[in-house]
Amino acid sequence: MKLSDKLRSIGLAVILTWGWKRAVLALAAGALSSLAMAPFNAWPVLFLTFSIAVWLIDGAAAGRWRGVPAAAMSGFWFGLGYFVPGLYWIGYAFFVDADTFAWLTPFAVLGLPAYLALFTAFGFALARLIWPRDASRVLALAVSLTISEWLRGHLLSGFPWNAFGYALTEPLALAQTASLIGLWGMTFLAVAIFASPAVLIDGASRGRKPWRAPVTAVLVLAAMLAFGAVRLSQAPTRMVDGVKLRIMQPDLQQDAKFNYSAKAAVMQKYLTLSDRASGPHSTGVSDSTILIWPESAFPFFLTREADAMAQIAALLPKGTVLITGSVRAPDLPPNVRVTRAYNSIYVIDHDGSVLAVYDKLHLVPFGEYLPFQDWMEKLGFVQLTKVQGGFIPGTIRRTLDIPNAPRALPLICYEAIFPGNVVSRDDRPGWIINVTNDGWFGISTGPYQHLQQARLRSIEEGLPLVRAANTGVSAVIDPLGRIVARLGLGIEGVLDAGLPAALPPTIYARVGNIPAAVIVLVALAIVLRRRFVRRKA
Repeated sequence: MKLSDKLRSIGLAVILTWGWKRAVLALAAGALSSLAMAPFNAWPVLFLTFSIAVWLIDGAAAGRWRGVPAAAMSGFWFGLGYFVPGLYWIGYAFFVDADTFAWLTPFAVLGLPAYLALFTAFGFALARLIWPRDASRVLALAVSLTISEWLRGHLLSGFPWNAFGYALTEPLALAQTASLIGLWGMTFLAVAIFASPAVLIDGASRGRKPWRAPVTAVLVLAAMLAFGAVRLSQAPTRMVDGVKLRIMQPDLQQDAKFNYSAKAAVMQKYLTLSDRASGPHSTGVSDSTILIWPESAFPFFLTREADAMAQIAALLPKGTVLITGSVRAPDLPPNVRVTRAYNSIYVIDHDGSVLAVYDKLHLVPFGEYLPFQDWMEKLGFVQLTKVQGGFIPGTIRRTLDIPNAPRALPLICYEAIFPGNVVSRDDRPGWIINVTNDGWFGISTGPYQHLQQARLRSIEEGLPLVRAANTGVSAVIDPLGRIVARLGLGIEGVLDAGLPAALPPTIYARVGNIPAAVIVLVALAIVLRRRFVRRKA
């Protein structure tokens, strides 16, 4: 049997599969697809799994109402299979305070993926609605899943984690296309490219040339690689003169971060570690100009603890500033009990004065606040941080002025996973500072996925990104996504590096998602025209 005949028999078997076998097949294809994300980056598997997605939608035509419900169900099972292994690490967070939250683990590990799978179901259903019979159905799937992934990134506060476009971020040359079209354009290309082999089962009857689609996909991949290779070769990493970074990664356990009685031990660890010699040319904090501590670094309100501020001032030599995460109490009258707080970043000078503050805008649902907070608290629910009333969101994203360094754009934790909202085009910074605490998720794939997504923000915007993570992975990333320095997961230590210089604004930084929208609209027009012509014929 020829290879083409064998592929056709496999495709037809998928198309004709029904009932529970169809659900299991979709689930397995989705699960395999998760291997395309960090840390595995096994994106070639998507040539198989996205082809199966096409065949599943082909086969849905046998169902009622044009096969839309059947396609939606296939999409749901595909999405569930994709998100459960991709997001299993969320369950780790529920064992930080196991007595309170462990019973919720199954709901988190299965419930969130089930919710996210609804978007994949919508994408499959939309694809079925506009489904042509020729090779352009690959574009129909790409259009539909790009729309559904965009919706996933925006509705109900949004959660674009592991969007399909991240599959095209390794090797680094592939990722450079994001400087032109951003994450959503990359998502369209990923689906269209990886789904293209599905049309090889169509045969060559009636003038069809099914090989054109996968050949075109390979050529697009080659063009992306060539563009990326040229871009990387023409823009070597340059450093900002006079800026020396030191990132302190304490690898602090979560129970200590929420235990006020551990205040003295936490501060002593931070102070000692921050001044640790890391080599002959970096003997301590005196050799750095910017010291960086991770998100929510203290089990107390930093600026309300005079002794802690005095210790920081004693640590910092003149000319060195500290950028640190910390919870921040709102301005309240004296003797009024603090019940809610901000998740913030402080810039602190060598004399202990606060130079700048940023309050996190995009809070984590169920982690930092509850949807319908008052109602859910009355039912006895609390978010993982156990802050009554939830954290208070900030009001504006602003750059931070830092002495003797370019202005920095602050992003706290998962704010770095949202494209397009990173940089104000009227107030372009010189770098991005991302403080995070991935200690919630232990030694798992989660922190690597987080790093992968933060790195893409650098490429999109043409800005270096400096990442300070409690348990790792801390890293210094140049504006083309090259990791200049990193400190691995689960390691206690310091990371010394220079600050990479920014590039001129990329096309994506200038015009945002317009190129991606144009690509999607053109593809949609092609699909609708093919379907209209087919019906007329």
